[in-house]
Amino acid sequence: MADRSEPSGEVDVVVVGGGQAGLAMSEHLGACGVPHVILERHRIAERWRSERWDSLVANGPAWHDRFPNLEFVDVAPDGFAGKDRVADYFVAYAEKIDAPIRCGVEVTSVTRHVGRPGFEVQTTDGVIDARVVVAATGPFQRPVHPAIIPDGAVPLQLHSSGYRNPGQLPDGAVLVVGSGSSGVQIADELRRSGRRVFLSVGPHDRPPRRYRGRDFCWWLGVLGLWDAETPPRGAEHVTIAVSGAHGGHTVDFRELAQRGIQLVGRTSTFDDGVLHFAPDLGTNIANGDASYLSLLDQADAYVARNGLDLPADPQARALGPVPDAVTDPVLELDLADAGVSSVVWATGYATDYRWLRVDALDEHGRPRHRRGVSSEPGVYFVGLPWLSRRGSSFIWGVWHDAKYLADHISTQRGYLAQLTERGHGSPGTP
Repeated sequence: MADRSEPSGEVDVVVVGGGQAGLAMSEHLGACGVPHVILERHRIAERWRSERWDSLVANGPAWHDRFPNLEFVDVAPDGFAGKDRVADYFVAYAEKIDAPIRCGVEVTSVTRHVGRPGFEVQTTDGVIDARVVVAATGPFQRPVHPAIIPDGAVPLQLHSSGYRNPGQLPDGAVLVVGSGSSGVQIADELRRSGRRVFLSVGPHDRPPRRYRGRDFCWWLGVLGLWDAETPPRGAEHVTIAVSGAHGGHTVDFRELAQRGIQLVGRTSTFDDGVLHFAPDLGTNIANGDASYLSLLDQADAYVARNGLDLPADPQARALGPVPDAVTDPVLELDLADAGVSSVVWATGYATDYRWLRVDALDEHGRPRHRRGVSSEPGVYFVGLPWLSRRGSSFIWGVWHDAKYLADHISTQRGYLAQLTERGHGSPGTP
């Protein structure tokens, strides 16, 4: 694994980002014989180390959430690797493929050359002349923190990326906003620590952790659901509530309510110390249940169709009683009266491509691409949700997307090499 401190010069491909997407890209570019460099502003897989809470584990089992060519040697196949172990895995992978990575180098701008092919890549440590740029910075770039509660209205507000453990928060109750994997796991951890916890629940899917002896990752695979090319209509921004914590378990909002977490609907508005919630808690839980039962139905049909000997699991369909929070919803909460001292916003992330100053983004700053091939020739994206299919932002999914893009880059290089071979000047930009 190379780590040079002076990136100035020329290179065929600059890969921006040294996480799972950048390393996957590097492996496939190397296999195609394409010269490249990875630029990482911090350490390899830094977000796993410093932008996640202490007890986080992967949401998929070790047999699934990995690259094909390296296993987790010290994690059981059905176990869930801790966040630092995942980061160490990527460091080991970079060494395995001898990735040409340069850490501590931030890309500040990418602009297209005028009158000649390629791009000028400005970095904190010099300038690179690149024929191709791959944006491999992933989907977790800029924390989304809705401006609903004014600063100072509670002692502490922070995004889930800044949360580490219950001891970090001041004494008092906590409101967690967000019902995806992060919000649910943080709320659960806070409740187990003895805190009073309110959990704001929005639209979500909640798959079974295991069903008929198989993890939900396996079921999505054999049912072809990982390969879905577009999200269901109306579900583009629906989160997935799943957990690998405590050995892995199915997220059940009824159970969370029974254990003392106060469920409320989507956080709506704030006025004079009072937070208002949408009257949608019952609908959100019911829709989550429907997605859960639908996957069980598909799994049962698959077992019957293929004559598989997988044990029946009727208990999985036994839903508990409807929580009081649904039948008698809390629609407003005086934060001071409730003793809420902290709000944790588990409200996701947005992309941030301000450094990419080329015609590859729409009016909202989102990438324009098809399967990662940008509208700007010579620019590629990898590691984004639904880049090519449902599995694109997962560890194994990004590996397969990177292979497609490396093949595309290599093919374009082959075409352009014809110019040099036949004496027509230097190759241009793919």
